[in-house]
Amino acid sequence: MPHDIHDILTLEVKKELADRYFGFRKLIEDDSLALADQIRQHSFILEKRISFDLIRIYILLKDQGLIHEFLNLTELNEGLFYDPYLTESPTIRQRVFEGQQLRGFTRASRFRNLIFDCYDRLTSHVHLYREKYAELEELQSTISDEIALFYRQHDLGSIMGFMRSLGDPAVSGGMAGGMETDLADGLAQRLKISAPPPIAQYLPIIPPLPELATLKPRLRELASRAYPLQNADFFASFTGRRR
Repeated sequence: MPHDIHDILTLEVKKELADRYFGFRKLIEDDSLALADQIRQHSFILEKRISFDLIRIYILLKDQGLIHEFLNLTELNEGLFYDPYLTESPTIRQRVFEGQQLRGFTRASRFRNLIFDCYDRLTSHVHLYREKYAELEELQSTISDEIALFYRQHDLGSIMGFMRSLGDPAVSGGMAGGMETDLADGLAQRLKISAPPPIAQYLPIIPPLPELATLKPRLRELASRAYPLQNADFFASFTGRRR
Protein backbone atom coordinates (compact mmCIF):
# COMPACT_ATOMS: atom_id res chain seq x y z
CA MET A 1 0.00 0.00 0.00
CA PRO A 2 2.73 2.58 0.82
CA HIS A 3 4.29 1.81 -2.56
CA ASP A 4 0.94 2.45 -4.28
CA ILE A 5 0.54 5.78 -2.45
CA HIS A 6 4.05 6.79 -3.51
CA ASP A 7 3.22 5.97 -7.15
CA ILE A 8 -0.05 7.91 -6.98
CA LEU A 9 1.65 10.96 -5.45
CA THR A 10 4.44 10.74 -8.01
CA LEU A 11 1.91 10.71 -10.86
CA GLU A 12 0.10 13.68 -9.33
CA VAL A 13 3.33 15.66 -9.06
CA LYS A 14 4.24 14.83 -12.67
CA LYS A 15 0.77 15.85 -13.86
CA GLU A 16 1.01 19.11 -11.93
CA LEU A 17 4.40 19.87 -13.50
CA ALA A 18 3.15 19.02 -17.00
CA ASP A 19 -0.05 21.06 -16.60
CA ARG A 20 1.85 24.09 -15.36
CA TYR A 21 4.54 23.79 -18.05
CA PHE A 22 2.25 23.32 -21.05
CA GLY A 23 -0.49 25.55 -19.66
CA PHE A 24 1.85 28.52 -19.35
CA ARG A 25 3.34 27.69 -22.72
CA LYS A 26 -0.14 27.66 -24.30
CA LEU A 27 -0.90 31.12 -22.86
CA ILE A 28 2.28 32.52 -24.41
CA GLU A 29 1.54 30.90 -27.76
CA ASP A 30 -1.99 32.36 -27.70
CA ASP A 31 -0.60 35.83 -26.95
CA SER A 32 1.88 35.49 -29.83
CA LEU A 33 -0.89 34.46 -32.24
CA ALA A 34 -3.02 37.42 -31.09
CA LEU A 35 -0.07 39.75 -31.71
CA ALA A 36 0.45 38.35 -35.22
CA ASP A 37 -3.25 38.83 -35.98
CA GLN A 38 -3.18 42.44 -34.78
CA ILE A 39 -0.11 43.12 -36.93
CA ARG A 40 -1.95 41.77 -39.99
CA GLN A 41 -4.99 43.93 -39.24
CA HIS A 42 -2.83 47.02 -38.74
CA SER A 43 -0.96 46.33 -41.95
CA PHE A 44 -4.31 46.30 -43.77
CA ILE A 45 -5.25 49.66 -42.19
CA LEU A 46 -1.86 51.05 -43.22
CA GLU A 47 -2.37 50.00 -46.82
CA LYS A 48 -5.98 51.20 -47.05
CA ARG A 49 -5.73 54.51 -45.22
CA ILE A 50 -2.25 55.96 -45.18
CA SER A 51 -1.38 54.61 -48.62
CA PHE A 52 -4.46 56.20 -50.18
CA ASP A 53 -3.77 59.52 -48.40
CA LEU A 54 -0.22 59.59 -49.73
CA ILE A 55 -1.13 58.42 -53.23
CA ARG A 56 -3.69 61.24 -53.49
CA ILE A 57 -1.01 63.77 -52.53
CA TYR A 58 1.48 62.24 -54.97
CA ILE A 59 -1.07 62.52 -57.79
CA LEU A 60 -1.90 66.11 -56.91
CA LEU A 61 1.74 67.19 -56.74
CA LYS A 62 2.53 65.11 -59.83
CA ASP A 63 6.10 66.31 -60.30
CA GLN A 64 8.74 64.09 -58.73
CA GLY A 65 10.67 67.10 -57.48
CA LEU A 66 7.60 68.50 -55.70
CA ILE A 67 6.87 65.09 -54.22
CA HIS A 68 10.39 64.86 -52.82
CA GLU A 69 10.01 68.35 -51.35
CA PHE A 70 6.82 67.23 -49.64
CA LEU A 71 8.49 64.09 -48.27
CA ASN A 72 11.40 66.16 -46.97
CA LEU A 73 9.00 68.56 -45.25
CA THR A 74 7.22 65.71 -43.49
CA GLU A 75 10.37 63.58 -42.96
CA LEU A 76 8.57 60.62 -44.48
CA ASN A 77 10.51 57.79 -46.07
CA GLU A 78 10.82 58.50 -49.80
CA GLY A 79 9.89 54.93 -50.65
CA LEU A 80 6.64 54.97 -48.68
CA PHE A 81 3.97 53.93 -51.23
CA TYR A 82 5.60 56.02 -53.96
CA ASP A 83 5.89 54.91 -57.56
CA PRO A 84 6.12 57.35 -60.51
CA TYR A 85 3.45 55.29 -62.26
CA LEU A 86 0.91 56.38 -59.63
CA THR A 87 0.93 59.98 -60.82
CA GLU A 88 0.18 59.05 -64.42
CA SER A 89 -2.45 56.32 -64.13
CA PRO A 90 -6.04 57.53 -64.80
CA THR A 91 -7.39 54.30 -63.29
CA ILE A 92 -5.59 54.79 -59.98
CA ARG A 93 -6.55 58.47 -59.92
CA GLN A 94 -10.21 57.64 -60.39
CA ARG A 95 -10.09 54.98 -57.69
CA VAL A 96 -8.36 56.99 -54.96
CA PHE A 97 -10.39 60.17 -55.57
CA GLU A 98 -13.74 58.44 -55.90
CA GLY A 99 -16.33 60.22 -53.78
CA GLN A 100 -14.01 63.10 -52.89
CA GLN A 101 -15.76 66.44 -52.50
CA LEU A 102 -14.24 69.68 -53.74
CA ARG A 103 -14.59 73.00 -51.97
CA GLY A 104 -13.73 76.45 -53.29
CA PHE A 105 -14.92 78.95 -55.88
CA THR A 106 -12.14 78.57 -58.45
CA ARG A 107 -10.34 75.56 -59.81
CA ALA A 108 -7.10 76.74 -58.23
CA SER A 109 -8.70 77.13 -54.79
CA ARG A 110 -10.41 73.73 -55.08
CA PHE A 111 -7.10 72.16 -56.02
CA ARG A 112 -5.31 73.82 -53.10
CA ASN A 113 -8.04 72.87 -50.62
CA LEU A 114 -7.97 69.30 -51.86
CA ILE A 115 -4.27 69.09 -50.99
CA PHE A 116 -5.01 70.57 -47.56
CA ASP A 117 -7.82 68.06 -46.94
CA CYS A 118 -5.70 65.11 -48.08
CA TYR A 119 -2.87 66.15 -45.79
CA ASP A 120 -5.24 66.73 -42.86
CA ARG A 121 -6.57 63.18 -43.23
CA LEU A 122 -3.02 61.86 -43.54
CA THR A 123 -1.95 63.46 -40.24
CA SER A 124 -5.01 61.99 -38.51
CA HIS A 125 -4.39 58.49 -39.85
CA VAL A 126 -0.67 58.65 -39.02
CA HIS A 127 -1.53 59.67 -35.46
CA LEU A 128 -3.82 56.65 -35.09
CA TYR A 129 -1.21 54.43 -36.72
CA ARG A 130 1.49 55.54 -34.27
CA GLU A 131 -0.82 54.95 -31.28
CA LYS A 132 -1.55 51.41 -32.43
CA TYR A 133 2.12 50.82 -33.28
CA ALA A 134 3.06 51.75 -29.69
CA GLU A 135 0.44 49.30 -28.38
CA LEU A 136 1.88 46.54 -30.56
CA GLU A 137 5.41 47.29 -29.33
CA GLU A 138 4.20 47.11 -25.73
CA LEU A 139 2.49 43.77 -26.39
CA GLN A 140 5.60 42.41 -28.09
CA SER A 141 7.71 43.49 -25.11
CA THR A 142 5.26 41.89 -22.67
CA ILE A 143 5.35 38.57 -24.54
CA SER A 144 9.16 38.64 -24.59
CA ASP A 145 9.18 39.22 -20.81
CA GLU A 146 6.69 36.37 -20.35
CA ILE A 147 8.94 34.03 -22.32
CA ALA A 148 11.99 35.03 -20.26
CA LEU A 149 10.00 34.42 -17.05
CA PHE A 150 8.76 31.10 -18.42
CA TYR A 151 12.28 29.82 -18.96
CA ARG A 152 13.44 31.04 -15.56
CA GLN A 153 10.60 29.16 -13.88
CA HIS A 154 10.56 26.09 -16.13
CA ASP A 155 14.11 24.85 -16.64
CA LEU A 156 13.79 21.42 -18.20
CA GLY A 157 17.06 20.25 -16.72
CA SER A 158 15.84 21.03 -13.21
CA ILE A 159 12.44 19.49 -13.90
CA MET A 160 13.98 16.26 -15.15
CA GLY A 161 16.35 16.19 -12.19
CA PHE A 162 13.38 16.51 -9.86
CA MET A 163 11.49 13.74 -11.67
CA ARG A 164 14.63 11.57 -11.43
CA SER A 165 14.60 12.10 -7.69
CA LEU A 166 11.06 10.69 -7.69
CA GLY A 167 12.35 7.51 -9.27
CA ASP A 168 11.10 8.03 -12.84
CA PRO A 169 12.88 5.34 -14.90
CA ALA A 170 12.78 7.59 -17.99
CA VAL A 171 15.23 9.95 -16.36
CA SER A 172 17.10 7.69 -13.96
CA GLY A 173 19.59 4.91 -14.21
CA GLY A 174 21.05 4.79 -17.70
CA MET A 175 19.81 8.26 -18.51
CA ALA A 176 21.75 9.85 -15.68
CA GLY A 177 24.63 12.25 -16.01
CA GLY A 178 25.58 13.51 -19.45
CA MET A 179 22.80 11.64 -21.23
CA GLU A 180 20.23 13.29 -18.95
CA THR A 181 21.69 16.69 -19.79
CA ASP A 182 21.64 15.89 -23.51
CA LEU A 183 18.01 14.76 -23.26
CA ALA A 184 16.99 17.94 -21.44
CA ASP A 185 18.84 20.09 -23.98
CA GLY A 186 17.19 18.24 -26.85
CA LEU A 187 13.72 18.66 -25.39
CA ALA A 188 14.38 22.31 -24.64
CA GLN A 189 15.41 22.92 -28.24
CA ARG A 190 12.34 21.15 -29.65
CA LEU A 191 9.99 22.98 -27.28
CA LYS A 192 11.72 26.35 -27.54
CA ILE A 193 9.47 29.40 -27.73
CA SER A 194 11.05 32.28 -29.63
CA ALA A 195 10.26 35.87 -28.73
CA PRO A 196 8.25 37.72 -31.40
CA PRO A 197 10.46 39.78 -33.72
CA PRO A 198 10.43 43.59 -33.36
CA ILE A 199 7.31 45.24 -34.81
CA ALA A 200 9.53 47.23 -37.20
CA GLN A 201 10.24 43.95 -38.99
CA TYR A 202 6.60 43.87 -40.11
CA LEU A 203 5.42 47.49 -40.13
CA PRO A 204 7.29 50.67 -41.10
CA ILE A 205 8.13 53.29 -38.52
CA ILE A 206 6.29 56.49 -39.47
CA PRO A 207 7.35 59.72 -37.75
CA PRO A 208 4.78 62.15 -36.33
CA LEU A 209 3.68 64.68 -38.95
CA PRO A 210 3.46 68.46 -38.53
CA GLU A 211 -0.12 69.66 -38.11
CA LEU A 212 -1.82 71.18 -41.14
CA ALA A 213 -1.76 74.67 -39.59
CA THR A 214 2.03 74.45 -39.23
CA LEU A 215 2.69 73.20 -42.75
CA LYS A 216 -0.05 75.15 -44.54
CA PRO A 217 2.16 77.93 -45.98
CA ARG A 218 4.56 75.39 -47.50
CA LEU A 219 1.71 73.23 -48.81
CA ARG A 220 0.13 76.33 -50.36
CA GLU A 221 3.39 77.00 -52.17
CA LEU A 222 3.62 73.41 -53.42
CA ALA A 223 -0.01 73.55 -54.57
CA SER A 224 0.58 76.75 -56.55
CA ARG A 225 3.48 75.10 -58.37
CA ALA A 226 1.66 71.79 -58.91
CA TYR A 227 -1.63 73.24 -60.21
CA PRO A 228 -0.31 74.27 -63.68
CA LEU A 229 1.05 70.74 -64.17
CA GLN A 230 -2.41 69.15 -64.16
CA ASN A 231 -4.20 68.33 -67.39
CA ALA A 232 -7.18 70.43 -68.39
CA ASP A 233 -9.55 67.54 -67.73
CA PHE A 234 -8.11 66.80 -64.29
CA PHE A 235 -11.20 67.86 -62.32
CA ALA A 236 -13.50 65.99 -64.70
CA SER A 237 -12.20 62.74 -63.19
CA PHE A 238 -13.75 63.53 -59.81
CA THR A 239 -17.06 61.94 -58.95
CA GLY A 240 -17.56 63.94 -55.74
CA ARG A 241 -19.67 67.09 -55.67
CA ARG A 242 -18.35 70.55 -55.13
CA ARG A 243 -19.28 72.11 -51.82
